[in-house]
Amino acid sequence: MNEFPRDRKWEMVVFDIDGTLMDFEGFDAKMIPLIRKLEDIGLIVSLASGRTLPNITPIMQSLALSGFIVAENGGIVWDSIEGHEIRVLADGSRSEKAAKWLATKIDGFDEKGIESNRWRETEWCLGPNENYEKMCELLNDSEWSDLLVVKTGFAIHIISSLIDKSVGLKIALEQRGINPLNVIACGDGPNDIPMFDTVGWSVAIDSKFEEVVDASDYNTEKNGKSGTIEFIEKLIQILE
Repeated sequence: MNEFPRDRKWEMVVFDIDGTLMDFEGFDAKMIPLIRKLEDIGLIVSLASGRTLPNITPIMQSLALSGFIVAENGGIVWDSIEGHEIRVLADGSRSEKAAKWLATKIDGFDEKGIESNRWRETEWCLGPNENYEKMCELLNDSEWSDLLVVKTGFAIHIISSLIDKSVGLKIALEQRGINPLNVIACGDGPNDIPMFDTVGWSVAIDSKFEEVVDASDYNTEKNGKSGTIEFIEKLIQILE
């Protein structure tokens, strides 16, 4: 792993949510004051997730964060604190139609996908147990070849090939006037890799995806929420 750059003016930490800040059991109570401590020492905390905007907004508000939201894997950007309007960067209707088409090709395929699809605007999400490889193979040779299939560990997303977390993150950072090299990003899934490639320092919170670990600058010893707590504690020690 690369050595943490201590001579840079760090301005922001961007966290993925599922598998990083929380899991099916919610937050770890130890994490919340640590996140607040990051803000107290001068680091803006933002969220970048595959979740929908209505799902992320209450998390942002409950943690009283001063950053922005990148939702739907980069498809939606909202920086209400700075007064910017919601940016919707893709049309999710093609993804939904592609899912319906896949249901005609794959036995047992659930085209309705996960419950939060009712709020999605730029993509469509299927359950994590759908046949990812078959989905990729079929879409690559179809009229939907402009779409990507992205797995996160919590769901499988069908999304425009022009959208990923780095696309939304770059827009949000430009609106804030923040240099990406002064940003730290933390995540656990393959959908976090484009974000890792954009920022000055990246942290893989879990080792379950080898490609995520390889793309990161640092990999925590612990996984999931415990790994995030481990990293935040180390970061606070360095920056205080």
